[in-house]
Amino acid sequence: MSDQLYQDRIVALAKAKTGAGKLANPTKSARRDNPLCGDRVTIDVRLDGQGRIQEIAHQVRGCLLCQASASALSSVAVGRDAAGIVAVRHDAERAIGREQGEAAEPFSAFAPVAAHKARQECVMLPFEALKEALS
Repeated sequence: MSDQLYQDRIVALAKAKTGAGKLANPTKSARRDNPLCGDRVTIDVRLDGQGRIQEIAHQVRGCLLCQASASALSSVAVGRDAAGIVAVRHDAERAIGREQGEAAEPFSAFAPVAAHKARQECVMLPFEALKEALS
């Protein structure tokens, strides 16, 4: 399973660690846990006056899929508001087979996860944390 699941593109996203860390003065912050696997994600955001993300950071204690997803999300989140993040979430859900259609980059890298339903929550956990931070 791991050879099929942890393809080079997913490993590269995790290694990139885009957005990894903590913001000094976030506008909002949220933490989400996955009790089934033990993954934990904390997302910090700094928002502008219109609710758009100016800066994002994440701390992930979790599997490679969760790390890669947080990195991918951070790479496209700046400049988006909550509605824009919903659109990005749909790309991730298309990639893992929860929605029909083609997933945009960088989320198309998660296509192998579609065959592993139990691991889909690992990919979606950073989105859950960001949704909470933006609410």
